[in-house]
Amino acid sequence: MPVLKLTAAMFPQVLQCLDEKARTELCDADCPGLYIEVRATNPGQGTFYFRYKDANGKTCHQRIGTTNEVTLADARKQAKQLKAEIALGADPKGAEKAKKVMLTYSVFFTEHYLPYVTPRKRSWKRDEELFRLRIEKVFGDKKLDAIDRIRIQSFHTTLLAEGLAPATCDHHIKLIRQSLNLAVEWDMLEKNPASKVPLFNVDNKVEHYLDEAELCRLLTVLRSPDSPRNVCLIALFLLSTGARLNEALKATWSQIDRQTRVWRIPAAVSKSRKIRVVPLNDSALDVLAQLDTEDDFESLFVNRQTGKPYTTIMRVWTRLRLKAGLPHLRIHDLRHQYASFLVNAGRTLYEVQQILGHSDPSVTQRYAHLSTKSLQDAANSASIMIRGAMPVALPMDLPLLVDLALVAA
Repeated sequence: MPVLKLTAAMFPQVLQCLDEKARTELCDADCPGLYIEVRATNPGQGTFYFRYKDANGKTCHQRIGTTNEVTLADARKQAKQLKAEIALGADPKGAEKAKKVMLTYSVFFTEHYLPYVTPRKRSWKRDEELFRLRIEKVFGDKKLDAIDRIRIQSFHTTLLAEGLAPATCDHHIKLIRQSLNLAVEWDMLEKNPASKVPLFNVDNKVEHYLDEAELCRLLTVLRSPDSPRNVCLIALFLLSTGARLNEALKATWSQIDRQTRVWRIPAAVSKSRKIRVVPLNDSALDVLAQLDTEDDFESLFVNRQTGKPYTTIMRVWTRLRLKAGLPHLRIHDLRHQYASFLVNAGRTLYEVQQILGHSDPSVTQRYAHLSTKSLQDAANSASIMIRGAMPVALPMDLPLLVDLALVAA
């Protein structure tokens, strides 16, 4: 590593590797840190570099240019400028280093995103599934800063073309957006490319309300001695409380207070992550009275064949609804049906919100259209007041009689 008082006149004679070396450095005596790298494969030409130490004390090399591109004077000028910037805390190779350590989306998702959301998000398993089945194939090997909006938008459109429902397509984009928001928050990414990708936002709310005949058919099946008793009791309990299936399947006897007629759903089970108190009506208490698990098990609804609480009833529920002639009735529709009972009985939307455990009143507002009878009764109350305030009128045929008398005169 010879140190020379370099001059332009010395080029290209000194730009040679000596002693059959593959590489030689010629250091500039007039500008400490500046050197020319010469390689045996390219004699007569070299590359200017500036050598410095970063904030961690690691030696770094910043390329300035080849001797054919940059003059010695310009190389010294750039080296001095780099030295001044470094003294002020800058790192010429900072951007390059950041690029090298930029994670792929797959590494970020599995090693950072999932560990973060697992204890914080109840649906994290669904996130893992969406990523594993479709997102990873497209974005898994991409560096975070290589994922752009056009690629995300194209992926969104492709999902729809594959036959996925618009709402399902939106779920994929929402997951990408949420995960990259965390990357931005954790300073792993400068900005989120998914933030402005438009969603389909198709209204896919489906509600099946039963008329009297349909309700009668359903109850006949659920109360039939030939139907699976435990699953029928679960369905009747949902219809009597408006609870979510997961809440009912995880219900325990310690949560039930027959004296005060309430069921306290713990925050760990409640969708709102808050303790929810559900009033138990006579129908719900009747279901509890038919259960035979209180003395033997902690849970309300237990599969006697396995001795464990039910985790799903969908296969049996499908058979029951088909038997009742209600093929489109989902298990969650029993919650909607319970809400319709309350609304059509004249209960306020606020009362419905509290019983169903909605944190946002706009969710309860979806049941407002059910209260047609209550609205008609309200409108009729105005009619009663109008009629009560009207003066006593003449008989309808009296004006006609007066006119006829005048004509006769």
